[in-house]
Amino acid sequence: MESPSGPASRRHVPWKRLLLAVSLLTFWTPPTTAQLTIETVPPLAAEGSDVLLLAHNVSENPLGYAWHRGERVDNAQLIASYRVDNNATTNGSVYSGRETVYPNGTLLIRNVTQRDTGPYTLLVTKNDLQTEIQTGHLHIYPVLSTPVIISNNSNPREHEDTVVLTCGSETQNTSYMWWINNQSLPNSTRLELSEDKRSLTVFNVTRNDTGPYVCEARNPVSVSRSDPFTLNVLYPVAKPSLQASNTTVTEHEGPVVLTCLTDETGVSIRWFFKGQSLLLAQRMTLSSDNSTLTIDPVSREDTGDYQCEAFDRGNSNRSNPLRLHVKYQSTPESSSDLSVGAIVGIVIGAVAGVALIAALGYFVYTKTIRGQGNQGPRRKTNEDMKGGAGGRESCAVSTARAGGGRDRTGREPKKSRNNPRPPGQ
Repeated sequence: MESPSGPASRRHVPWKRLLLAVSLLTFWTPPTTAQLTIETVPPLAAEGSDVLLLAHNVSENPLGYAWHRGERVDNAQLIASYRVDNNATTNGSVYSGRETVYPNGTLLIRNVTQRDTGPYTLLVTKNDLQTEIQTGHLHIYPVLSTPVIISNNSNPREHEDTVVLTCGSETQNTSYMWWINNQSLPNSTRLELSEDKRSLTVFNVTRNDTGPYVCEARNPVSVSRSDPFTLNVLYPVAKPSLQASNTTVTEHEGPVVLTCLTDETGVSIRWFFKGQSLLLAQRMTLSSDNSTLTIDPVSREDTGDYQCEAFDRGNSNRSNPLRLHVKYQSTPESSSDLSVGAIVGIVIGAVAGVALIAALGYFVYTKTIRGQGNQGPRRKTNEDMKGGAGGRESCAVSTARAGGGRDRTGREPKKSRNNPRPPGQ
C-alpha cells in the first residue's frame, strides 16, 4: 500500500509559495502617471546669476504652459504663456523682460535679484484640456562684499573702556565668525558675542587686546572676510630715567653722554633742555633710536637741566631733570660773552651812580653858599679897633674934606641922633 503522502506531494503546492503569491497580489498596484514637479537650478542662487525652474514629468503632447508669480494661478500675476502648436509666447502683466519659457515648460530667469525670491506656479494644459498645477520656489541670496570692522571707540583707555566691534552691515541669512591674532576667540569673561555673532564686545580692554581682529560673513552662496583691524589701546607710559657719563665737566672737554632708560617697547624718545625742546647744536648727536645724546666738546652754553620723554600714541612721560655743570675760567675776553641784558644793566648802574654823585655835590655846594649869606658883616674885634683906629679916622677926615662932606658913594653921611651938636651951632 502506497503511502498516502506520495502522490499527494506531487500535486500539492507548498504553503510557503501560496503565502508569497498572496502577499504579492495584496501589495502590488498597477503603475500610475508620474506627478508634475518643479526643480530649481541652482537650488540656492546668488544675486546676479541665471536660474532655471525645470518642469519634470510633464504629460505628453501638452497644448501649452503658463507661469505665474505666487502660489496659485492668477492672471493678474501671469509672467508668460506658451502655445506648443505654434511656438507662440504671450507675456503677462508681471513680465520683466528677463524671463523665457521653453517648449518643455522650463522657465529661465536671467540676472536674478533678491526681489525675485518667492514661489512660482506652472499651469500645464493637456491635449484633453485637463490641467496640471505645480509650484516651485526660488531662493536668491546676495553676494557678500568684504565686511568692514567698526569700533565704537577708536582710542580706548586701558582698564577703563569697553569696546564693541561690529562686522559689516547687517544682512539676512548671514552667519558670522571672529578671529583674533589669527586664532579663534579664546574663552574669556572679557569677550562676549551678540546673539547673531555679528558684534564682539571686549570688556576693560588691555594692551594685549590690540589684535588684529578679523571677522567672516557667510551665507549659502558666498563667504567674505574682513581686513585685519587693530585696536589703538592707550595706556600710561612708564616714567623713563636719565643717566649721564659725567654731570660736571670742564669746558671744551668731553664727551658727555646722556642716556634715556625705559622699560617700554615701541615708544619714541624726545629730549628737552631747560624745559624746552632741545635744539641740536653741531656738537650734539643722537643715536638712531634717540635714546642717547652725545655732546662733544662741551660748552658753557650746555649748562642746565636735561630731560628725556617717552611717548606713544598720545601718551607720554618725562624723566626727572638731570643738571649738567660746565666749569670754565673767566678771562678778559669772557666779558664779551656777557648777554645784552647784563651789559645794559651795567651801563644803567654806572649812569645812575654818576648822577647820584653829581646831585650830592650840588646839594653840598648850595648849602655852603646859603650858610655864608646868612652870617652878615663880620664884627670888629678889639684888636682891629685899637690897631687901626687912628688911621681910619685920619682917612675918614681926609675923605670928608676932599669930598665936601660926602662918602665914597656921593651921599652925605647921616648924622647920628645921639651925637650932640657942636658948641656955637
